[in-house]
Amino acid sequence: MDTKRILFVAGMVGVAVGCANLQRSRDTANPNVSGDTLAQQVCSNCHGQAGNSVSPNFPNLAGQQEAYITSQLNEFKGHSRQDPAGFEYMWGLSHNLSDKQIQELAVHFSGLALERQPVEGEPEQIAAGKAIFTDGVPGKGIPACNTCHGPKGEGMATFPRIAGQHVDYLIKQLTVFQRTNDRPNGAIMKTVAHELTKENIDNVAAYLQAMPNQ
Repeated sequence: MDTKRILFVAGMVGVAVGCANLQRSRDTANPNVSGDTLAQQVCSNCHGQAGNSVSPNFPNLAGQQEAYITSQLNEFKGHSRQDPAGFEYMWGLSHNLSDKQIQELAVHFSGLALERQPVEGEPEQIAAGKAIFTDGVPGKGIPACNTCHGPKGEGMATFPRIAGQHVDYLIKQLTVFQRTNDRPNGAIMKTVAHELTKENIDNVAAYLQAMPNQ
């Protein structure tokens, strides 16, 4: 084999190895790594291979609204979302993401199917939570959740899908909205959550987690 052919073959092997590595890369600072690859190689560690989180500490991303995922990744990247469980993990991971990667990640997860998980709440909690979801708490001026999040909790644009999330995660986020300013772009939710009691929060979280997937 002559020298030119050896160099050509060696070069092609290098390209093939580079492409294979790129498809398995966990380098969030490399703009050439696709959102699909990052979803599988990085995000799956907390959110599951198919966007269904096993741990209640991390939200399910499968079936989440594309616009909502995009907005949250941008908030993490810009450090405007400061809730502890969020910034501890997501500030660093999102720091170098390009707009293209963020868009690809949003498309990837929004297109996945949310899987049913065992019901976490008690029947009494679920029934009480349903009333809050559909009717709000009229005596306190708290609006129904379905006004913004859809009749099946599926979300609408930048209002997230909340049906099928873990109880603990929902409680944690409602508490963040109620007690802190760590999610400044969630000003609407801060107002909504302000008058919710601990029992209200527990109940609506139980109902949302148990809602059938749509």
